[in-house]
Amino acid sequence: MTQHPFREHDQRRQLALEVHARPYAPLSAPERATHIALYSGEEAGDKDREEVAALCRRLGAQPPEENANAYAVDLGDFRLKWERHTEFSTFTFYCHEAVPDEPFTDTVIERVPRDWLEGLPGEFMVGIHVEVDSADKPERSPEEISQLFAPESFAGAEVAGGAALAFMDFWVNEDGFGRLLVHDRNLHARQAGRLIQRLLEIETYRTFALLAFPLAKDYSRDISRIGRTLTELTGEMRELKALEDERKLLESLTRLAAETEQIAAETTYRFGAAGAYYELVVRRLKELRESRLEGYQEFGEFMERRLTPAIRTCESVAGRLDTLSKRITRAGQLLRTRVDIQVEEQNRSLLQSMDRRASLQLRLQETVEGLSIAAISYYVVGLVAYLAKALEDAGVPIGVNITTGLSVPVVIGLAWIIVRRVRRMVARQEAKCAAADTQT
Repeated sequence: MTQHPFREHDQRRQLALEVHARPYAPLSAPERATHIALYSGEEAGDKDREEVAALCRRLGAQPPEENANAYAVDLGDFRLKWERHTEFSTFTFYCHEAVPDEPFTDTVIERVPRDWLEGLPGEFMVGIHVEVDSADKPERSPEEISQLFAPESFAGAEVAGGAALAFMDFWVNEDGFGRLLVHDRNLHARQAGRLIQRLLEIETYRTFALLAFPLAKDYSRDISRIGRTLTELTGEMRELKALEDERKLLESLTRLAAETEQIAAETTYRFGAAGAYYELVVRRLKELRESRLEGYQEFGEFMERRLTPAIRTCESVAGRLDTLSKRITRAGQLLRTRVDIQVEEQNRSLLQSMDRRASLQLRLQETVEGLSIAAISYYVVGLVAYLAKALEDAGVPIGVNITTGLSVPVVIGLAWIIVRRVRRMVARQEAKCAAADTQT
């Protein structure tokens, strides 16, 4: 085969493998299984993989590859399928053997080393025992079904277009596990694997979607309280007069905004994850291709009654939180505008006061200017008198008094001219500075 001449993207093969990373496990009835999901957070993927690798080495099997997020392996007494999701891992243990006369006893998980199970990271969230009856075994009667499942907590329907019957118990029984019973009518191996995985995923995603519901109930009261407080503060804005009152109200709004943002930080991820999980549940329900089985509620009907209202509550709380955040933002902007207007009014009053003071200072300056001219003239005339006396003593024929008297108008005129010129120079400089400030 001729090799292509193209330069491959360095992630092309990794992306191709990702499409096939979680294949359905082919099953042929009779089959038994136990499925568990452990919530371990987003950082525990490597630990889960290490535990799976340790079990494989312990039982003489090939461990998963480095960075693998899914792995299926035959470990002799049972088969293991491990899948790592964003915040949890699922472990499904399969065994190809006949379902006992009393189903859900001597379960497959009892064959898994207990010390290994105890060492798995994370918290136990989902547990389901699975029994798949073969087609050659008679279908169980409604009486048998009712004895195997708790009343009002399970669903049953024809699935896969009538190729199988499925009954799932959504109750946590005494052993901590739910139950799934499937009767194979004419499923082929891959179809059976897809069916079982879809049913297990429905329960798994349903459980993780409901993680947001307690948060929604807890924070709903806080959101209502913050909403009432915001309404009261908004009403007070119409009666504010003093700038200090507005600043106090702005501080109260800031505290409300901080509390709202804290709630949003604690719930946004969980509400978003709940919506994503719910969409997966709805998709898996459609893929079941179920049809009503007389006397039983369908899987879709059960989810519509038990899961959808909880998700709608989460969506409602998330919407209220978003609306509340926007209301607080608008109220804060309005109040800041009021405060800015008040500050501008104060600044204008201050500038007007400064203008009045400058005008008074100008008048005082003009008054002082006349006194300055008189004082300057007085001292200069005195100097002229001293000079005239010195010249007279030196033998110059000059009249001291006449010279002094004649110098008075000359000195006063010169002093007035000099002061006026200085004032004009200062005024021109101030006008240039004012024009530059206006342009800036």
